[in-house]
Amino acid sequence: MLTSSRTGALSLSLSLSLSLTHTHTVAEGARRRVNLRVHVTLISPREAEYYEEDVGGEYPATAMALARVWNYCVPLAVIAVACVMRTAHCQAVQAENVTVLEGGTAQISCRLQNYDGSIVVIQNPRRQTLFFNGTRALKDDRYQMMLFTPRLVRITLTNVSVFDEGGYFCQLYTDATHHQVATLSVLVPPETPAVEVKQEAVEGGEVELTCVSPRSKPAAALRWMRNGKEIPGVVSQQDNGKTFSVSSTIRIPVERKDNGAALSCEAVHPALSGEKRVRHYRLDVYFAPTVRILPPSGILREGDSLSLTCSVTGNPLPRNIQWSKINDTLPERAEISGPNLQISRLSQSHNGTYLCQAQNNFGRAADHYTLLVYDPSAVVETHSAVPYAVIGGVLALLVFTVICVLIVTIWCSVRQKGSYRTREPILAWY
Repeated sequence: MLTSSRTGALSLSLSLSLSLTHTHTVAEGARRRVNLRVHVTLISPREAEYYEEDVGGEYPATAMALARVWNYCVPLAVIAVACVMRTAHCQAVQAENVTVLEGGTAQISCRLQNYDGSIVVIQNPRRQTLFFNGTRALKDDRYQMMLFTPRLVRITLTNVSVFDEGGYFCQLYTDATHHQVATLSVLVPPETPAVEVKQEAVEGGEVELTCVSPRSKPAAALRWMRNGKEIPGVVSQQDNGKTFSVSSTIRIPVERKDNGAALSCEAVHPALSGEKRVRHYRLDVYFAPTVRILPPSGILREGDSLSLTCSVTGNPLPRNIQWSKINDTLPERAEISGPNLQISRLSQSHNGTYLCQAQNNFGRAADHYTLLVYDPSAVVETHSAVPYAVIGGVLALLVFTVICVLIVTIWCSVRQKGSYRTREPILAWY
C-alpha cells in the first residue's frame, strides 16, 4: 500500500501473481504436481505518469515509488518462485509393499530422493510413531532400524502376526509433508488338516467324513482324493476375523471290501508355494465275522492226533472263539489255544461233528468239521475230491457228446429219406 503525504492522498494496491505449473516425478509410476500461482498487478512508470497527469501533476513522489516497485519486486518474486520449485522438486519419498508369512520377518523400506536432512518419521497402521529420524520412539523390540541413509531407510519387524497388517507410513517433513504408505500383508498357511468321522462305517451303509482346516489366510482350498481321483465334497467357510476356517464333507457308501481303503484330504494354499498339506485316512468298515475250519489232510486212525484251525475274519475281529461238539462235550484230551483245537491219541469215541463259533457287535458266524477215526487195521481207499470232480466232469462230457451224435445221425437219416421220395417221380417219367 503506497500513500502520498500530500493533500488528497493517493492509495494504490500492489499484488504479485505468477501462474506456474510444474510436474515432478517422485517415484516410478507416481507423479507430484506443484501448482504455484502468483498474480502481479504492477503500475508501470508510464502509468504513474498517467496518474500524475490525471491529478494535475501534483504527485511526482508516487510515480517514483511505483517505478521502484516495478524494478525490484518482480525479480524478487521470480527468485522466490524458483526456490519453492527447487524445494518441491528435491523432496520425495517412496514406499514398497511387503508380503510375509506369519511368524516371519518383514522388511519395510522407505526410499528417499535427494534427501537434504529433513525429518523422517515411520508410523505403524495405528499411526504410532516407530522411529523418528532413526531413533526408536515405540518400545517394541520386534521393530529394528536396519538402515538409515540419504537414499534408503529400512526397518524390520520380526515374529509378524496378522494383527501387524496394514499401512506403514513413511513421512518426510519439509516445507510440505510428503508421505507414502507401505502395505504389509500377512499370509497364514494352513496346518495339516484333520479328519472327523460323524458316525461308524458299517457294511452296507454310508460313512460321512469331514476334512477340517481350522486356520488360514486367505482361506485354504480342500479336496478329497481316492485312488488318484477327486471326490466332490460340500465345502463350508467361516470368517474368524483375521483368518478363515474351512471344511469339506463327503458321504460315500461302504462295503466289506472297502475296509482299509486309503483316502486323503489335501490343503492347497498360496503360502505353500505349490506344496500341499495332506492328511491320510483309512476307512474302518465294521462287518460281521466269517468262520472257516481248516481240516487236516489224509485219513485219521486211532492213536493219531487231530489239529484243527478256525480261521476268523471280521471287524472288529472277534476276541473269543468257541469250540464245541454237537450233541456232546469236548473230549478230555482236547486242548484249545485261541483258534486252534488239538486232540491227541484219537479213538473212535472222538468221532462226531465239531463246531467253531465267533461273534462281534455286528453278527455271528460258525463252521463245522466231521471227524471220522478209522481202526488201525482197516483198509481205506482214499480218494481226494479233485479226482472225483474230474471223473464226473469227463463222464458228463461223454454223455453230452453221445447225445449230440445221436441227434445229428437221426436228423441226417430223415433228410436222406425225404430226398429219395422226391426223386422217385422223376425216374418214373424217364
